[in-house]
This record gives sequence, structure tokens and C-alpha cells, in this order.
Amino acid sequence: MEFIRSLYQLRPHHQPCVATMGNFDGLHLAHQKILQQLKKTAVKMNLPVMVIIFEPQAKEFFAHADTPARLTRLREKLVLFQQFGIDRVLCLRFNTALASLSADQFIQRVLVDGLAIKHLLVGDDFRFGQRRLGDFALLQQAGAYHGFTVADTPSVRLLPLNAAPNAEKQRVSSSWVRTVLAAGDMQSAHYLLGRPYAMAGRVGHGQKKGRLMGFPTANIRLQRDISPLFGVFAVQMHGVADKPLAGVANLGTRPTVNGGFPLLEVHLFDFQSDIYRRPVSVDFLHRLRAEQRFSSFNQLKQQIAIDTLQAKAYFQALRQAV
Repeated sequence: MEFIRSLYQLRPHHQPCVATMGNFDGLHLAHQKILQQLKKTAVKMNLPVMVIIFEPQAKEFFAHADTPARLTRLREKLVLFQQFGIDRVLCLRFNTALASLSADQFIQRVLVDGLAIKHLLVGDDFRFGQRRLGDFALLQQAGAYHGFTVADTPSVRLLPLNAAPNAEKQRVSSSWVRTVLAAGDMQSAHYLLGRPYAMAGRVGHGQKKGRLMGFPTANIRLQRDISPLFGVFAVQMHGVADKPLAGVANLGTRPTVNGGFPLLEVHLFDFQSDIYRRPVSVDFLHRLRAEQRFSSFNQLKQQIAIDTLQAKAYFQALRQAV
């Protein structure tokens, strides 16, 4: 997969293509439906698939302190795009210049002059351009004029897990994923994403307090301003062995030891190897409890032992269910 970092890195060989655009935060089932439909069109037209994304996301640029938690960092998003078979990703820097482009200017500069698109697929609620005045109808008009086709993908709607008999289906969205993650409902997150919710990062050095308690941890800085979930979880880590390794993790600010900034600490069961600086990915499978402050270091140690036993019991139940 080719990653194109700006409009100025586009070259003649990037034209023509079929494309879609949006934030794709979380790459949930509705996003995946767009990508699957676009890939089918690309095969019919014998053209590469281009996904246009924005960094930072528009809400992050405008809202600042009120920005919702990011589900996937740029690096995580690119890994998922590659897994879904996308050919190229164009990342546009969302700044004052881009925000000031009218919808017509965006179409001309990016879609026509930059990419010479032959087909554009968007979600049914997609808006773009200055003051978000661009919509599906405008794209259709522009397509008729410039010679590209435009299609939309209806929302993916699902019944919530364990819904009441008279419940209505809900639109799958990044907001819904954030809601279930904040509630610690990892089963619903898996349901909406089509995979376990995961975070990726590089293992770094910590305060070594887990090692002193007999529970050494791999410490992973989140590299994000706001985390969509906090607490203690049963997890699996990818990237340090030939198969995922089970463990227990704390994601939070470590109030008992005055940690301050959010950190993901993973204790892997029966694992002793040095994995500092390893790039890893952590699947959050089951939430055990909320993060809390303990009155003493010894109390924290006792709770970690309980958490470890509960996580091991969770994995044992999984194995027995297979």
C-alpha cells in the first residue's frame, strides 16, 4: 500500500483512480462496507483504490478541548487499510487553508486536478468543504460536469447486543463505538468493529514498580491526547511471539503511584523475555474493573494478583468454550 502524505506528493501515475474520503475513525463495519463496495467497483473499472483521510480530523482542528477520543491513530489506521486491501491512502493536512476551501474548490483541486477520479463512493451523511456545505447532491452535479460517477452507501444498522424485543436497529458509527468502549462493553465493541478493539505502540521503560511487586509489565505510551477507554482488562498482545500472548492490562493514569499521564501497562502470563522498543498491538477482550486509587502499595499488589487470577479464569473459560 502506498501512503501519500500531502496533495503536493501526488504524481501523474496516481491518476486516474476510484476513491472515497472521510475520517474512517475506528474502521468499523460501516467503514468496511464502503471499502468493500469501492474495491468491487475498482475491479470492474480496472483502477486502483484511493482512500482520502484528514489529519488532524476536522473535529480535532475546530473543537480542541471538546474533541472526542480518537479510536485509531494514523499509524493504526494505515495498518488496517493495508489489511483491507487498499492500494493508496492520501492524507490531507486539515489546517486553516484546507478548512477555507469551498466545496467546489475542494472538488477541483483534490478530486479532479489531483486524482482525476473516475468514481467516488461516500457515506450517506458525508459533508465537506467550508462550513460543510458540500454534500452528495453537489458531488453528483460535479461528477456529471467533470466526468466521474458518484455513489453513496446507506448506513449499516444493527440491533444492540442483548437488545429488548422491541428495540430498533441503530446506525453503526464511531460515536457508538466510543460509547460502548467508555462503558467497558468490549463484546459490543467487537460486534461493531468486526474484531477486538486494539491499540498499538512501542514498548518503553516504566517506573519498574510492577517488577518490584512480582508482576513485570510492558509499558506502552498511548500517543494520543484522550483515551476512549480506561480500566483493567484481559488482553492479548501481538508482536512478541509467533502467536498472541494472554495477559492482564491496566490502562489509565496510575493514581496509586501518581502516574499522571495515561499509560497502557500489560503483564503477560508466564513470559520473561526482553521486549523493550518492540512495536506491539494489544487486543482488549474483557474489562475486569475500573482503575482506582489504593491506600497502600501492598493493597495495589493484592489487587493486581486478583486481577491476574480473574484474567486467567477468563481465558480458561474461552478455551473451554471452543
